[in-house]
Amino acid sequence: MKGPSTRGWLMLAGALWLGGIGAGVVALARYSMTPGVAPVTAATWPEGARLTRGTGRPVLVMLAHPKCTCTRASLAELAEVMAHVDRRADAFVLFLRPEGLEDGWEQGDLWRTAASIPGVTVLRDPDGLEAKRFGATTSGHVVLYGADGRLRFSGGITVARGHVGDSAGREALERVLSEDGEGGGTPVYGCALEERREL
Repeated sequence: MKGPSTRGWLMLAGALWLGGIGAGVVALARYSMTPGVAPVTAATWPEGARLTRGTGRPVLVMLAHPKCTCTRASLAELAEVMAHVDRRADAFVLFLRPEGLEDGWEQGDLWRTAASIPGVTVLRDPDGLEAKRFGATTSGHVVLYGADGRLRFSGGITVARGHVGDSAGREALERVLSEDGEGGGTPVYGCALEERREL
């Protein structure tokens, strides 16, 4: 009895190779669409927060990991928000700097990108203390507090990890800033702030 031909082996190898690629694509798609751990955000401005709220103005804060590539999309969406709402809020991006790392570790490409957004102030967040106060668990998490100190929005502003484009989060945030309403919350897509502290 003759064994499988060379052609048969090649076809089998090709099928297995295509199957592996397909499985990889599915896994990547699933990962990009999987949000971070749902945050528990304070309903009012957190006690002890080192950011100072200006009188009569909402405050927007994004908590970010400086080495998370997914955060580039969140910053692009933040730039769109700031352009559309004409600086109606004091806006900050706080970058995690884990304890024990050298000064300036957090000031890389993402820091420079955030600093280039008009109306945004960029600060370091030593050991993620502010992220903890605001309840952020995932890089790219945005919170918006009204002038009265009440939470108006908490969530992500991208449609998936590392994807730029229209999203429910960005639309809700812009609506709240434009109409001074309530925006609820949306999933946050990005790297975990705790698990990837020293990327």
